[in-house]
Amino acid sequence: MRISYERGALTEETAPAEPFALFADWFADAVDAGLPDPNAMVLATASAEGRPRARTVLLKGFKEDGFRFFTNHTSRKGRDLAENPWASLLFPWHPLQRQVIVMGRAETLPPEESAAYFRSRPHGSQIGAWASRQSSVIPGREELENRFSELAIKWPEPDSVPVPDFWGGYLVIPDSVEFWQGRPDRLHDRLRYTRETGSPDPWLRERLAP
Repeated sequence: MRISYERGALTEETAPAEPFALFADWFADAVDAGLPDPNAMVLATASAEGRPRARTVLLKGFKEDGFRFFTNHTSRKGRDLAENPWASLLFPWHPLQRQVIVMGRAETLPPEESAAYFRSRPHGSQIGAWASRQSSVIPGREELENRFSELAIKWPEPDSVPVPDFWGGYLVIPDSVEFWQGRPDRLHDRLRYTRETGSPDPWLRERLAP
């Protein structure tokens, strides 16, 4: 179905010199618009052999140092990042006719930061992190639910749940952030920020053909 792209524009005159301020504005717009899960992002990784994989995860914070998410380190994405730390993030804010693509290197967050976030999660989610051996093959859902029930008995509320040693956060440090805004006649706006190491201006801003 053909879509009429008439919701906005992205120009060099209005875009800031660095990408994080623009991302913060667009993220706030996605929240204010009531988009479901505005922090949902597609995380793409690749194995050491270069086999790509993509899945949806949740953004759990962003600052000028990068974008944060948390997961099981032994999951498929965790194993990919251990072999090949380069990753891409895609924010598909389609109702706003916008998307953002982040490319960069993923590093594990310090244990204390991962622990602080883990303790902020609901008790059931903490139990779930222990119960699920993420990405491993299991015979059926019953095994997962039984494991959860056993751990819920072991660590009942309001008891604290220890942070799993196989679980933690990642920081994606961008070297490229591209903003896409739909425009009429498929003449979309695309502005890409590329990190310029050693330059007095740390970000190069360029317009790409749609």
